[in-house]
Amino acid sequence: MLCRGVDAMGSARAAAVAAWTVLLLYSCGSSLASITYQLREEQPPNTLVGSLAADQGLPDTGHLYKLEVGGPYLRVDGKTGDIYTTDVPIDRETLKDCRNLFEGDPCFLEFEVSITDLMKGSGPRLIEGRIEIQDENDNTPQFPSPILELAIPENTYVGAHYSIPVAMDKDAGSNGIADYKLNSGSDAMNLFSLQVADNTDEKVPQLIVLGNLDREQRDTYDLSIKVIDGGTPPRYSSALLRITITDTNDNVPKFERSHYEGEMAENTPVGQSVLQVKANDDDLGANGQVTYSFHQPSPNVQRLLHIDHNTGIIQVKGSVDREEVPLLKFSVQARDNGPQAKSSKAMVTITVKDRNDNAPSIRIRGFGLVAHEDGIANVSEDMPVGTPVALVEVSDKDEGENAVVTCVVAGDVPFQLRSASASDSTSKRKYFLQTTTPLDYERIKEYRIEIVAVDSGNPALSSTNSLKVQVTDMNDNAPVFSPSLYEVDFAEENQPGDKVLDVVATDADSGTNAELLYSIITDSATKGLFDINPNTGEVRVMNQLDREYKERYEFHVEAADKGVPSLKGTATVVVRVLDRNDNDPKFMLNGYSFSVLENMPPLSPVGMVTVIDADKGENAHVQLSVEPENGKFVIQNGTGTILSSISFDREKESTYTFRLKAVDGGDPPRSSYVGITINVLDENDNAPYVTKPSNSSYKFLQPLTSPDTRVEKVDAEDIDTGLNAELVYSITGGNPHGLFRISSTDGEITLAKEFTRKHNGLHRLVVKVSDKGKPSRHTTALVHIFVNETISNVTLVESLVGHSLYTSLDMDIAGDPSYERVQNSNIVYGSLAGIAGVILVIVVVVVIRHRWQKETKSGYQAGKKETKDLYTPKQGPKSNKSKKGKKGKAPKPAKPLEEDEEASLQKGLKFNLMNDSVGDSPRIHLPLNYPPGSPDLGRHYRSNSPLPSIQLQPQSPSASKKHQAVQDLPATNTFVGTGDNNSTGSDQYSDYSYKANPPKYSTKQFATPSSDLLHSQSGAGPAGPLAAQLLRQRSGGVGDAEQ
Repeated sequence: MLCRGVDAMGSARAAAVAAWTVLLLYSCGSSLASITYQLREEQPPNTLVGSLAADQGLPDTGHLYKLEVGGPYLRVDGKTGDIYTTDVPIDRETLKDCRNLFEGDPCFLEFEVSITDLMKGSGPRLIEGRIEIQDENDNTPQFPSPILELAIPENTYVGAHYSIPVAMDKDAGSNGIADYKLNSGSDAMNLFSLQVADNTDEKVPQLIVLGNLDREQRDTYDLSIKVIDGGTPPRYSSALLRITITDTNDNVPKFERSHYEGEMAENTPVGQSVLQVKANDDDLGANGQVTYSFHQPSPNVQRLLHIDHNTGIIQVKGSVDREEVPLLKFSVQARDNGPQAKSSKAMVTITVKDRNDNAPSIRIRGFGLVAHEDGIANVSEDMPVGTPVALVEVSDKDEGENAVVTCVVAGDVPFQLRSASASDSTSKRKYFLQTTTPLDYERIKEYRIEIVAVDSGNPALSSTNSLKVQVTDMNDNAPVFSPSLYEVDFAEENQPGDKVLDVVATDADSGTNAELLYSIITDSATKGLFDINPNTGEVRVMNQLDREYKERYEFHVEAADKGVPSLKGTATVVVRVLDRNDNDPKFMLNGYSFSVLENMPPLSPVGMVTVIDADKGENAHVQLSVEPENGKFVIQNGTGTILSSISFDREKESTYTFRLKAVDGGDPPRSSYVGITINVLDENDNAPYVTKPSNSSYKFLQPLTSPDTRVEKVDAEDIDTGLNAELVYSITGGNPHGLFRISSTDGEITLAKEFTRKHNGLHRLVVKVSDKGKPSRHTTALVHIFVNETISNVTLVESLVGHSLYTSLDMDIAGDPSYERVQNSNIVYGSLAGIAGVILVIVVVVVIRHRWQKETKSGYQAGKKETKDLYTPKQGPKSNKSKKGKKGKAPKPAKPLEEDEEASLQKGLKFNLMNDSVGDSPRIHLPLNYPPGSPDLGRHYRSNSPLPSIQLQPQSPSASKKHQAVQDLPATNTFVGTGDNNSTGSDQYSDYSYKANPPKYSTKQFATPSSDLLHSQSGAGPAGPLAAQLLRQRSGGVGDAEQ
């Protein structure tokens, strides 16, 4: 096939290109079109250039648009055919085809788009188009130098014009140079101005002289000149215009011709002359000597040409290639050598003539849906006849006959070339390489196609290019598994990566269509658990399987061939996980803690445990046992119930700990342990016991003691726990006047109100200590308080305390019960006491002191009736008066006691002095054995006293029921004198017995005041030094407890 073309260069320059012009041409059975768009340069990415679908009248669906030529500046939407700009900006000044354009020449960017009708299956069509790139004002005009020098003679006349070097602007048209402005300053404002002259193709700035110049006055002027282009917004730059005032040179060199034209062949040798320019100057000497130079030459002129400065001969300087630079157009300047040099310019045009120095170029590329890779095109055997498999582009850089190219397909192959070009250009043609007969993969699998192109030059040049076409097989058979269901048993506790099974599929196709790739269709249950070798179909498990987690896995495997499109087949795989004894029996808790009541009968259930085994069958059958086997607990295997073999006593042992062992029936068996803690809960089976004060101790208080004073504190303990050990204190007797109160929580006794005179004497508080158990248990303690100004007679106080221990708890011992009657007697006999006088008082005192000394030595005699109240000391001065007034009147006798009661008291108490060492204080020990039914106040009491004791030895096995107060006290329970000013103990006793008072205080009065009685003992007898010693000592006692 022969393709010819003509030179379209001249016509392209002269034609006026209209925006959005569409030219449609149809030939050779394919729709071919040429279209022209307009686009301004430097547009942002994704700017719409034009819509091929709309311009061609095609629907925007069912067609595939592909950009063949036009990258990297353009891209095409494959569905709509819309052409957009890309991230690579389109710069008119840098485009290869627009670099050497002259003023007014349009700049075009060519593109090609193929259109394939996907619905009809017809061959693709080729659209050729071009985009006229319109200029944008994106370049700033620049002067050739930042400093422009201009020489002006000093005798220049006013109005003279001097040309200023013009600025250059890469933009064209309206975006080119539009104006110049001069800033002369105040010193040169009246000497110079600027005029812009319009030349044929440019603006020429001229300096106008406005005044007389005198070089002797000033020889230089520095002005600022500004050049502005016509863009919107305009761009501008400035330069320094330096004017030098010189002597006169008044003739300008003149060229013989204003326009010189010449030709030179491409590949002209370097140094060969092309043409000569010549200018004449009428001046003489240096002012008439002319020098030639290029005026603002382009880079191509500077690279290819050289001008002789003296002769004006233009010579070849570099290698000339018409295909690169077909035309050179420039200006030559002639300048004289006068002091005020003058110059002129002439235009020179040199045309480069073509030589056949370029062989045709053949470019083979993919087209439409047929892609090429490494010179190979893959074509399916079912491709219709006439389908293009490639686009062949043939071009020749030469021109004229040298560019007329003939191209053919060499050899006997079922392919041919069909014209695909819409233009008449002979230098660049496009062809479709298409099939001529059906292809058969089974007969010929590939073709080597060679294309030859020959130009018409003399001598002719040729070139060849080849394409390898591979015929691909059709994939029409899907893989098949046999069987379609795989079932396999697989034991748990496997190693990751163990093989499970092999799956196999077959494909009836051949080649790559029969090559299979295996894969697992994953779901959420098996994702990442199984893996298949894509080539062999071997299935492996990637994790360790656990039957206790899941017993059955089901998934699908897939075999896909490598055909295009790929066909697939599937099969189902079922994996049944077999059990192994890999789980220990597991108790539901890490440890068990049970609470049981004490005193439960043996073989009572104390708790239940639950144990599970995640295995199956015999591996999950569990037996329980107790470790260690101490006989205290047993376990029921069927229920997991723990039974006690003993009855619990929390006070003996409150916590039991042991282990349970669980063993499964696996081979080998597995076991586990769990700790058991049995906490014995408390029952209220213990009464409180008082640790202090002792029942036989006492506290001394003066009558002036202020209320809220701390008197004593009852301390008690309970060996039970919880509420059974929380204690409550209360006063149940011995506080008829409400003188004392006790804290219910800590047992602290304080004075509630002030004492009066009737409160002097011994007070016995009966304190009840109860726990909060249900039912509650309690004990009783006695707290003795002696109220008086002094405590000189310690023996008397101790005898009163000892007497109170055998006084019934129902009887209140609270100070002086006969105080009011004594006061009345004092009033009656007051006058008589005054008459008695001092003599009678002295006699009475002597008698009383003698009597007290006698009693102190002998002690209280068994069986002797007491005629005075031992619990209350009498007041000194008032007692004297009272006694004096009663001298003539017999005292009222006390109610006699029954003989058996007196005998019982005499036998029940006996004081023995037991001195352990010198200086030790005595302790009083009460009888150990008493008849049944007596208040057991001594139980659970302990003695904390470090002092030696005086034991009370029982002489009779029983005491009178009327006087049962404190009886069953153990030997460790003591009555202790502390030795301080609050509580004292007796220093020594003779053997004597107490007699109990009547239920109420005796009305029998002493004749001698109680204060005298106390003082009478302080200085006589062996008890005086020991009592003083006891005042300096402290001791603690243990109270009594009652069940």
